[in-house]
Amino acid sequence: MGSEQNDSFSPSEPKLCVNGCGFFGTPSNMNLCSKCYRDIRATEEQAASAKAAVDKSLNPNKPETKPQQSLELAPESSSSTSVGDSSVASSDPPRCLSCNKKVGVTGFKCRCGSTFCGAHRYPESHDCEFDFKGAAREAIAKANPVVKADKVEKI
Repeated sequence: MGSEQNDSFSPSEPKLCVNGCGFFGTPSNMNLCSKCYRDIRATEEQAASAKAAVDKSLNPNKPETKPQQSLELAPESSSSTSVGDSSVASSDPPRCLSCNKKVGVTGFKCRCGSTFCGAHRYPESHDCEFDFKGAAREAIAKANPVVKADKVEKI
């Protein structure tokens, strides 16, 4: 009898993608595979942003509605990461202030606020004008306040 119950209850078999691409879809992705789902979400986001841009250009004084923003909160978070990645890629790469060499991720930030390559990372090699001694003195003064004991009265 136990085997008859297992035969009547079959586990849900994976379903193919609704778009017919050949991959398996999941119910959480509207029975689409991950690639098709991502493509559909991207087109929906582009359409929503285009609609918002058109609405804003037609009515520049009208503020955006709050319910629309709350419904599209999840797509905006994923689009903000893609927008952030594209803005980083479109901006100029970080360069060494001394030799103008592209440093990318391996650049060294100096305390003077500039970025330098490996050859110019030391303060002596790029004529840094940051006052290291003064900063150290201030840090020590903050960390070790002066403690004076009360004077003891003599008998």
